[in-house]
Amino acid sequence: MKATVLPQLETSTARSSQRAVTDTLRRPLQDLRISVIDQCNFRCPYCMPEEHYPEHYTFLKKSEWLTFEEIDRLVRLFVSLGVVKVRVTGGEPLLRKDLPQLISKLTHINGIEDLALTTNGFYLLEFASALKAAGLKRLTVSLDTLDEKIFQMMNGRRGGVKKVLDGIQKAHAAGFTPIKINVVVQRGINEHTILGLVEHFKNKDYIVRFLEYMDVGNRNHWDWRLVVPSREIIETINTRFPLNAVSPNYTGEVASRYQFADGTGEVGFISSISQPFCSNCTRARLSPEGKFYTCLFASDGIDLRAPLRSGASDEQLLDLISTTWRKREDRYSELRDSRLAKIKTVKKIEMYQIGG
Repeated sequence: MKATVLPQLETSTARSSQRAVTDTLRRPLQDLRISVIDQCNFRCPYCMPEEHYPEHYTFLKKSEWLTFEEIDRLVRLFVSLGVVKVRVTGGEPLLRKDLPQLISKLTHINGIEDLALTTNGFYLLEFASALKAAGLKRLTVSLDTLDEKIFQMMNGRRGGVKKVLDGIQKAHAAGFTPIKINVVVQRGINEHTILGLVEHFKNKDYIVRFLEYMDVGNRNHWDWRLVVPSREIIETINTRFPLNAVSPNYTGEVASRYQFADGTGEVGFISSISQPFCSNCTRARLSPEGKFYTCLFASDGIDLRAPLRSGASDEQLLDLISTTWRKREDRYSELRDSRLAKIKTVKKIEMYQIGG
C-alpha cells in the first residue's frame, strides 16, 4: 500500500490547530520528546545502572531505530495535531551519527516554535557548533555535581567534569543562551554540592534546574528516602543567594521558576515527587524504535514503526496517534502516594528509552 501524504500537514500552525486533540482530562498534545538512540556513554545509577547495562549489553540494532526520514514524517504528523515544542533526547542523543542532519530537517517543519536537545554534555566540544548551525534553538545539559569524585560515582565512572564544562563553554560560544543545567538531587549523595553549582552558573546565560529523584523505570533502586524535596533545596539556596518566585513562561511549564534577588539570572525546580504536575502535562514521547508513549511512567507504548514501514497513509497514522491521545488518562505522579507499596512491582519503561 502506498503512503499518502496529506497536503494540510505542510500548512500553517493555524491550520494545524483545527486538528488539535485533547485527552480525557482535557490536556492538549503540545510537546513531543524524541529519543533517537537507547545507548549512552554514561551509566548513571538513576537511569542506566551498570549492573543492568554492562559494557557489552545488547541495545537496539541500528535497523530498529527510526530513520531521520521516519522521524521527520512522524513529527510533521504530531505538529498537525497541536505539537509546538520538540525536544531531542536519548540515551545520549549525540551518539546518533549525523544528528545535526536530523536537527536541520526538524527546523524546516512549519509549526514547531521551540526545538531543543538534552545531552550529558560529553560530546558538546565536537558537536556544539554544528548543532547551532543546523538550527537548534535550545540546549539542556545534565550535570549533577561539580565534585569530580561524586560526578564519577553518579555517571558510572565514564567521564570527567572538565570535559562537560568545556563542552558547555563551547556551546555558549556557539551562541546557545541561556543554557539549562539539569541536576538530579539525591540525599546523601550530591545535595551538599548544590550551592557550588549555583555559584558556578549564577549568570543570565545559564539556568540551573534541580530535579527531585524520580521513580522512572524499575532498575534505578528508587527509594523515597533519597528524595530531597524542592522546598528544601530552595531553602538551602535562599540562605546564600536570596530568591524571588516568578511566573511560569507558559501554561504547562514543569519547572517552578525563581530569580536571584540581585538580578543575576534564575534557577528552576522540577518537583515530580513532592508537587506532581500531571494535570498540566502536555508531553508525548517517541522511543528510538518508534513507540509512542503518553507518560514518562508508562508501562508500554503504541507501535508507530510497524504501520509506518508497512505503508500506512498519513491519515491512518494520524488516526492512530490522535485516538491514543484522546484515550490518555495518565496521572501516575498524582497517584504515587497511594501506590508506594506496589511501586517496585509496577512495570514501567526505562528512562533511557524515552528520555527524561
